[in-house]
Amino acid sequence: MSEFLQFLFSGITVGSVYALVALGFILIFNASGVVNFAQGEFVMLGGMITYFTYSAGVPLAAAAVFAILVTCLAGVALNKLAIGPARGASVVSLIIITIGASIFLRGLAQVVFDKQLHRFPSISGDDPISIGGATILPQSLWIIGGALGAFLALYLFFSHTLTGKAVLATANNKLAAQLVGIGTNNMMTLSFALSAAVGALGGVLMTPVTLTSYDVGLTLALKGFAGAILGGMGSPFGALAGGLLVGLIEAMTAGYISSEYKDAVAFIVILLVLFVMPNGLFGRSALERV
Repeated sequence: MSEFLQFLFSGITVGSVYALVALGFILIFNASGVVNFAQGEFVMLGGMITYFTYSAGVPLAAAAVFAILVTCLAGVALNKLAIGPARGASVVSLIIITIGASIFLRGLAQVVFDKQLHRFPSISGDDPISIGGATILPQSLWIIGGALGAFLALYLFFSHTLTGKAVLATANNKLAAQLVGIGTNNMMTLSFALSAAVGALGGVLMTPVTLTSYDVGLTLALKGFAGAILGGMGSPFGALAGGLLVGLIEAMTAGYISSEYKDAVAFIVILLVLFVMPNGLFGRSALERV
């Protein structure tokens, strides 16, 4: 039982990070129909900028906020400089643009930062908490709480604020939103900024546990995308459920089968979902773009 709990805690922890990445995918997809494969680089930037800012003597909390703000600017720049000018292009072209942006950000991080693995101190120390014979790190609780907090904050934003409702209106019908005076371009830019902020938050929370480097974004993007596909593209709740499920499946595979196969789980999930239930667990019955 303790062994199962240990794998469960590990799966929920890493699954919370995948859920944040999946949520970033869905925020942009809902607003613009774009599948942003640079989402993983937002996570990388959050962790790397926090580390180097903290190493320069800035308090950890301030370094984390600074990293999230800078990453938001990167998300806005991606929309303004790459996605916006190609708005009328085909789906394949837009995907290629986001892949190119991912490669560019990875290369830029390699030049500006370095190629080493980095971590900064945990928020609440590194003394493990024992539960039922298994242990969980305090930072893992911050990761899980941060993911749940992000989903709750965005739910409240979209359901209780005019700006949030304007973003939803843009996602549902761009032309109708324009006719009632909503600045749809600004709403799309806001979606990219929110997506970048969510990704950066994931990077800040995960780095004390999993470490970070310039090249972690690609793997996180693929696994977050698997979570988004599993939960259903277009469904924020699906992003949470899908990300957690991918994390749990990965942890159980590593624990009960072999750690050599855990990275293949995301690809298997994508293939199975596309073949068996293309709309995912909570996806809409019809999608314009996949």
